[in-house]
Amino acid sequence: MNNLRQNLFCVAAVLFTTAAAVAQKKSVQLPPDNPSAQIKSGAGDDSVRRNCGFCHSTDYIVIQPHLSTEKWDAEVKKMIGVYGAPISAADAKTISDYLARNYSDESSRTEQSKTR
Repeated sequence: MNNLRQNLFCVAAVLFTTAAAVAQKKSVQLPPDNPSAQIKSGAGDDSVRRNCGFCHSTDYIVIQPHLSTEKWDAEVKKMIGVYGAPISAADAKTISDYLARNYSDESSRTEQSKTR
């Protein structure tokens, strides 16, 4: 009986060790964003991808109506305060500035006048 216990313990230890080793090798790789959801290149785009892309795809940024600087700032604050986004104050400012520069009411008017 003592020998059976010892064998069961050994088998359990091997299974536990194998399961732990397999679990450590797993990783998740998200697919790249679709081409129409690529954010514009520019100062701050890395902060936007790193912080905003942590919770949602860049589609959410690209398809949004173009907002004013104040409204983008409020959106970033909402993501932090309401949804708990782990964004530092410095990154929040960088993100708000990037969004206002690239996806604001003013930036869309500037782009439209360039195409005319």
